[in-house]
Amino acid sequence: MDCDVLVIGAGVVGAALAYGLARKGRSVVVLDGADRDLRAARANFGLVWVQGKGADAPAYSALTRQSSDLWPSFLNELSDISASRVDYARPGGLVYCLSETEYASRQAVNERTHNQVAQADTEMVPRVQLERMLPAVTLGPDVVGASYCRLDGHVNPLQLLAALHRAIVALGGKILFRNPVDRIVPVSGGFRVSVSDGTLQAPRVVVAAGLATPGLTEPLGLAIPLKSERGQILVTERVAPILPFPASGLRQSADGTVMIGATNEKIADIAVTAASATKLAQRATRIIPALGSARLVRQWAGLRVLPLDKTPIYAESSDHPGLFAVACHSGVTLAAAHADVIAPTVANGRLPDDLAPFSNGRFNVQKCA
Repeated sequence: MDCDVLVIGAGVVGAALAYGLARKGRSVVVLDGADRDLRAARANFGLVWVQGKGADAPAYSALTRQSSDLWPSFLNELSDISASRVDYARPGGLVYCLSETEYASRQAVNERTHNQVAQADTEMVPRVQLERMLPAVTLGPDVVGASYCRLDGHVNPLQLLAALHRAIVALGGKILFRNPVDRIVPVSGGFRVSVSDGTLQAPRVVVAAGLATPGLTEPLGLAIPLKSERGQILVTERVAPILPFPASGLRQSADGTVMIGATNEKIADIAVTAASATKLAQRATRIIPALGSARLVRQWAGLRVLPLDKTPIYAESSDHPGLFAVACHSGVTLAAAHADVIAPTVANGRLPDDLAPFSNGRFNVQKCA
């Protein structure tokens, strides 16, 4: 065997899992894909977000809150091990409402979520209170208020990914870039994985390859139902600090740029469009009219990795023990949980019963029954 665990996928999800495994003393090899593979991590908006997550899925809501609370200590240790700077802040986050209808809809989401937890962490903020929270800007006339969650924050996702990669290596792991996986074959004592440079063997394999995951696991009977969704993002030139709180679709980074996003399009390519840029810019300037004078410097798109019910999948094969799959669209928010909660269970060789709500079996009710 070449290592204890092979992790297929070097994005934020796979890297966080590999980092967590290495911290548990497991020897890890991470396999990255080809240069032109689609990578959600490189198109990420960078929110570490709680509000609205799992409003209709209590286990997902609880895991999100757990990960949010783990993030400060997770990042402190990651920064020390990787000797890297990662811009992160947790001032709380906003969801702006541009009509009474939006305000009422958001309030309903909060109420559903509050029914799942003992302590409310999200509140509706009327315009007058919101203006006091944002003294450096003048809100547009359409803003009636916002939803505010004290647990929300944001991070530079590229710095996060780079730090995870450095930490894996610092802990003795290996990352093999430009080594797309062809197939996984069960062998005595584990699995043989075919890659560009030959083959590798390990007793355990974790597939965290985003939208490529089903193609690798389904031949072995491990179904991971996913769909994709295109999200387009805009970024402005650097401007003076004006936004002390990240918001869904609008945040100012540590270096001063303002990120504006994101679309939700049922399209499976990463082309950008003028129509989406216009739509995003119009909503942003309805919220903060002063942004109308900021120059846009970049537009890009990425594909979200979405389980069919938008709740993460943590699955293990019953036919081939040691084969795991992880898929979600909240890789940045859940990075701390993946490293501190999920990875240790993989290291132990079995997903615990409390992760059953995230099993892929939920998509096959007849078989589970």
